Amino acid sequence: MEGVKHIVAVASGKGGVGKSTVTVNLALALSAQGYRVGVLDADIYGPSQAQMLGVKEGERPQAAGEDKFFPLEAHGIQAMSMAFLVNTREPMVWRGPMVVGAFQQLLTQTQWDNLDFLLIDMPPGTGDIQLTLSQRVPVSGAVIVTTPQDIALLDARKGIEMFRKVNVPVLGIVENMSTYHCENCGHEAPIFGSGGGERIAAEYETQVLGRLPLSLSIRELADSGNPSVISEPDSPVSQTFGEIAKRVAAGVDGAAEQGPTISFSE
Repeated sequence: MEGVKHIVAVASGKGGVGKSTVTVNLALALSAQGYRVGVLDADIYGPSQAQMLGVKEGERPQAAGEDKFFPLEAHGIQAMSMAFLVNTREPMVWRGPMVVGAFQQLLTQTQWDNLDFLLIDMPPGTGDIQLTLSQRVPVSGAVIVTTPQDIALLDARKGIEMFRKVNVPVLGIVENMSTYHCENCGHEAPIFGSGGGERIAAEYETQVLGRLPLSLSIRELADSGNPSVISEPDSPVSQTFGEIAKRVAAGVDGAAEQGPTISFSE
């Protein structure tokens, strides 16, 4: 894609595991490490990146020529979302082809400005949007977000298998809501189970990029439009996102260095 070096899909097999929160904080962590970063909100039915980045309702992108438009910018991140183009209070009552068409327009008609990484906040599941992405543009890698819960891991496996079928490298697993830390007594409890990230990473020969706690502040800061990485840059959560960002960048570089294997025969 013009203006983009690497595309990274942030995906999950099911909703409700914190994929969008991970996407925006990962983007901000990469930006803090000196990369030029963009976020494309590919969840047409339920876009959330506008609120998480603190973009005011009704703010619209500017045209860039006849068939292109500039992304909006927030916290140093270039961003594009369906929420910038429609009234977010109205439901998108669209069939599959209309959703795919809208996603393709967001993907190909946004005038990204010299990005090192474009993170795509994927909708849950393994359907039209995922297939369209893999067919339309070269994806450098995918990050799978899950909770340790067995039900979530079932769907995470499907996400990994899908990316493998379309030859997209899985960079690793982010285990969200790993433990709950009580702010009053200090007790920690693995509410959604434990060890799920390690099991699925071992099964598919990938890595656990990081583990994030079930934390009130992560949710509150994302909802307020000032995610953890910029609001609490020295917190353990932000440091974890920083480590995840380093591993993602290293994984993308490693995948690019390997490249395809070419053999010749008579």
